[in-house]
Amino acid sequence: MSDTSFRTLRLVAGAAAFMALSACSSFDSEQASDDTAQTDVAGSHQLTPEKIFASDTFNVERPAPTRWLEDGSGYTTLEESESANGRDIVRYHPETNERTVLVSAEQLTPNGEDKALHIADYVWSDDGNKVLIFTNTKRSWRTHTLGDYWVLNRSNNELKKLGGNAPESTLQFAKFNPQGTKVAYVMQNNIYVQDLNNFRISKLTNDGSDTIVNGTFDWVNEEEFFLRDGFRWSPDGQHIAYWQLDTEGTPVFTMINNTDELYPTLKEFPYPKVGETNAAMRIGVMPASGGKTQWMDIPGDPRQHYLVRMQWAGNSEQLLIQQLTRKQHINRAFITDIDSGNAQELLRESTDSWAEYVDDIHFLNDGQEFTWLSERSGYRHIYRVYRDSGRISAITRGNWDVVDVLRVNEEDGWVYFIASPETPLERYLFRASLDGSGRLERLTPDMDGTHSYSISQDAKYAEHTFHSVNQVPVTKMISLPDHKVIRTVVDNTDVQKAVENVEKQPVEFFRVEARDGLELDGYIMKPTDFDPNKEYPILFYVYGEPWGQTVANKWGGSLYLWHTMLTQQGYIVASIDNRGTKSPRGFDWRRSIYKNLGVVTVRDQYDALQQMLERWDFIDESRVGIWGHSGGGSQTLNALFRYPDAYHMGMALAPVPDLTLYDTIYQERYSGLLPESAERYKETSAITHAENLEGDLLLVHGTGDDNVHFQGSERLVNELIKHGKQFEFFAYPNRSHGIYEGEGTTLHLRTMMTEFVKEHLPAGGR
Repeated sequence: MSDTSFRTLRLVAGAAAFMALSACSSFDSEQASDDTAQTDVAGSHQLTPEKIFASDTFNVERPAPTRWLEDGSGYTTLEESESANGRDIVRYHPETNERTVLVSAEQLTPNGEDKALHIADYVWSDDGNKVLIFTNTKRSWRTHTLGDYWVLNRSNNELKKLGGNAPESTLQFAKFNPQGTKVAYVMQNNIYVQDLNNFRISKLTNDGSDTIVNGTFDWVNEEEFFLRDGFRWSPDGQHIAYWQLDTEGTPVFTMINNTDELYPTLKEFPYPKVGETNAAMRIGVMPASGGKTQWMDIPGDPRQHYLVRMQWAGNSEQLLIQQLTRKQHINRAFITDIDSGNAQELLRESTDSWAEYVDDIHFLNDGQEFTWLSERSGYRHIYRVYRDSGRISAITRGNWDVVDVLRVNEEDGWVYFIASPETPLERYLFRASLDGSGRLERLTPDMDGTHSYSISQDAKYAEHTFHSVNQVPVTKMISLPDHKVIRTVVDNTDVQKAVENVEKQPVEFFRVEARDGLELDGYIMKPTDFDPNKEYPILFYVYGEPWGQTVANKWGGSLYLWHTMLTQQGYIVASIDNRGTKSPRGFDWRRSIYKNLGVVTVRDQYDALQQMLERWDFIDESRVGIWGHSGGGSQTLNALFRYPDAYHMGMALAPVPDLTLYDTIYQERYSGLLPESAERYKETSAITHAENLEGDLLLVHGTGDDNVHFQGSERLVNELIKHGKQFEFFAYPNRSHGIYEGEGTTLHLRTMMTEFVKEHLPAGGR
């Protein structure tokens, strides 16, 4: 491929944003804030770790969450009250910007208190007369799902705490019935219903325990399937459908806390590693007034299948349930009868690797049809399914992927979604006709970059956020489908000016070929004093697993600024998206790494490096480094161990050196089951090849990482010691996977990384 075939963007700022990944989630890209170190960098061209991570100069303002109202009267958001200590819930009309305080901070101030409830989240009843307030939250597993719930009745201004005498911060997932007369919630693994007329509490399940979980989930299902809220009101409010998990037999993982008490304390939780026993899963339906549960008769061993999604099937008599095999190569959609429990298979997606479950299901035609996402054509597209027969017909088609479905407006006959048919680096809003005619319209104007939308219920308005590698996020209220700007919500002008003032070279996007001819996307950031006649060290940033895309035309936040700082010090910074990454490039692209994580993924990285060396004489092949976090940490280890002659320095943060140590759902999806794939696990795990280390390695892990356990890094340390390999190892006490908790942690980590790069990858042109 010639240089003229490269796509180059002349840009003034930014590189691809670092993705926040759920499974094996990524490095925290948010800036740390230290009020004692507010350094004004607006007039400075040079960056330092302190300027990036201990200053608010580059902190991007985000708009308050927008909650579109069902009646089309506008949207609600949270604003600081001018008359009380707390926040108001305020409604705005999207066109006129008319402002109305729907719920004041005064109304949310409990009797005898001097400040309003802190609103972590809020939910309206369908009629808008009541609002649920979620407050005083704490983590269950990795997310804040525990807390207290209060309900405000706007008709009589009564504010009441739910749960009776329940212990503090023990309620989960409180939600109104469709009629707004009752609230259901989970407490200590049981489901309760509270009547809002007399506030009487009914306990619907009685078997909740340490091992029997009703209405919520265990660690692994929360993390990998995003299953947290585990029950659903029927549309008529007469029944509640719910998941029940039995974690008996699932191995318990133990973490030790050495810092918070005089003596060590232990944290234990069920965590099934590869090949171990999963929780048994089933779905039942019970009367909302209490009574016997009717369990749905879904075929298959409940410990060898996953019930990944459940919803009412467009009526109050049936459920639509999706079931994955443990291998995750088949997704079956069942229609079940709530009275008998009988299940009928309606639809099946099957692959020779892994199948995807479907989140974006919308019932149409009075429940007789629903939308579905499938990769059966080789690309991810929207389909229409007829529930009486399972017949399926395409709504969108073509050699491109639908990324996300945002809104289905049956009245007007359109489905709104995000896609990028021309380039995988960007994201745009489209709409397609629901009638399957193939009519397709791009609504986003010609603005290269990444676009996201929060669309109103009637699809007439949207909150639109745009950013790119040279533009920090800007949010505007727009009308649809004309995409006309009504007003600016957040412009981040000061941050944009500060970024533009930073000394930097333009960022370039390019493509190279792997050895089999497959094209790979990349970006490169050159030193600020770049001289094409000199050779410079290069540092690659890598993720490389199916949950992330590092090469994209989007704002990169503090990660981009840190990389820019390195270019100011005489480094080239680059990133490559190997095959298998979460790029909208079709089924074959994403599935090509099945049972080959750490092998073909890193081979692509190596091939890209070789092509870059051939094409650009300014890269010094004797000074090549690589770094990454989580899955990127694993890829960093594989690069150092598999290609020791090519990579001379690496920094691996929170890696998975031995793939058998990670959880069942994520790792078995991409690597297969034991024992049949035992040899593939051995070959694809970085620890197997640790004896080949020749370069300089920095290994970093938090001891409180409940996602990617510290255990893996300890095993790697032992293996490296066994082979006489010298390296640097740093453990952050009680930090979780993101390695951000604790005062000064982010600045400390990035400073350490900066010094390691400078010491082991000498800077500057030669």
